[in-house]
Amino acid sequence: MKKDNKNNPHRKINSKPFDNFSTTVTKITGSSYAFIIAVLLIVVWACSGPLFHFSDTWQLVVNTGTSVVSFLMVSIIQQSQNKDTMALQLKLNELIAASSKASNRLIDVEDLTDDELKQLKKFYCDLGELAEKDNDLFASHSVEEAKEIHRDEHEKMLNSRNSLRK
Repeated sequence: MKKDNKNNPHRKINSKPFDNFSTTVTKITGSSYAFIIAVLLIVVWACSGPLFHFSDTWQLVVNTGTSVVSFLMVSIIQQSQNKDTMALQLKLNELIAASSKASNRLIDVEDLTDDELKQLKKFYCDLGELAEKDNDLFASHSVEEAKEIHRDEHEKMLNSRNSLRK
């Protein structure tokens, strides 16, 4: 028996047409041709000022036009940006998952709260400080490994000092 999805509020909405539309519009409006056309439109509007005696209606035309275009472009560009950001996150997740030395806790880092991100940043600042103490530019460790290496080296240094004193 076929399930009816028409009345299901959780059904997936096909966003492919809007994705295609927003990608196309973003590419076109981001081109140098679009910029030239926009500049020409403003020049034509400015030159038409004396013809319309710089009236309120003349000013209203450009104000309304730019407001409507700006409003629509924000939505279209945001859609395209969201798609690009998600694709980038997935590529980074793949790189993290594929590297045996990478920390898998970073795979869904974009879903963490601000406090969790701050804690993670502190974690990696600590890692940077430990790497700086190692004096090895190309060393790659997890925070736990770096702390363990640093602790071991610190213990070796203390043991060698103690052995020199005896």
